[in-house]
Amino acid sequence: MKVVVAGSSGLIGTALVAALRRDGHEVTRLVRRPANARDEFRWDPARADLDERALRGADAVVNLCGAGIGRRRWNGSYKQELRDSRIVPTDVLASAAAAAGVRTLVNASGVHYYGGDSGDRIVTETSPAGTGFLAGLCRDWEAAAQPAADAGVRTILLRSAVVLARHGGMLGMLYPLYFLGLGGRLGSGRQYVPWISLDDEVGAILFALTDDALSGPVNMVGPAPVTNAEFTRALGRALHRPTPLMVPAFALRVTVGEFADEGILHGPRAIPTALEDAGYSFRHPTIGAALAATVGRS
Repeated sequence: MKVVVAGSSGLIGTALVAALRRDGHEVTRLVRRPANARDEFRWDPARADLDERALRGADAVVNLCGAGIGRRRWNGSYKQELRDSRIVPTDVLASAAAAAGVRTLVNASGVHYYGGDSGDRIVTETSPAGTGFLAGLCRDWEAAAQPAADAGVRTILLRSAVVLARHGGMLGMLYPLYFLGLGGRLGSGRQYVPWISLDDEVGAILFALTDDALSGPVNMVGPAPVTNAEFTRALGRALHRPTPLMVPAFALRVTVGEFADEGILHGPRAIPTALEDAGYSFRHPTIGAALAATVGRS
């Protein structure tokens, strides 16, 4: 296939581009700096500026754009940046994919579509949207891809969980603390932590690109949900380190503000029904297997 990738320099995008090329696909990367390679096209989504040649002859577009949810303390301007960095590129690419006759659009979203108030209730792709900033962001993000679906483009919405990788993402921040024996549960530890290994995130995207029967929302989560306390113990075992500590909820709220309640102290108990029904086989079906493969130490 010829695949156009936006957001190719991030954690997932870098791994995805390498996997696509390894499998023999042709990749075109959309970049916001001046293009300096034959496989690059410069674009400016804020100005809806996308060279029509970038999507010419493309079979699929993968959009992974979005500023880091937990990168900074939330305030009004950063919340707007989080929205603009997702919704604006999606709107541009959905319209461009429809106009170019692209067969498939794979668009990022987040598992916090379901909100953080589902408690122990299992949520699947048919569950309703939750409440809160992140749920509203994901809902509007997915709505921005609708023009492609309306035009007959097979549109897949990746409701991704925390992607586990040694370097980058949440695990990249936790690793040094746990390695020093400073790991511990966050708040009560009873909240769910949706997770997926980087190998399975990329593997599932490749699967979605080639399985024409798959469309709509897809929960990009491991098949065995865990609580924060279970995640903490599993990471400690993988690193052969104790995890005796506990960070109180109030301390998290003081430190990171609103994100503590929406992204740390609450999380949906999501399962990957669409992927499993389509026949995807997880490389790392448990949190133990995922962490052992990612950060395991002998």
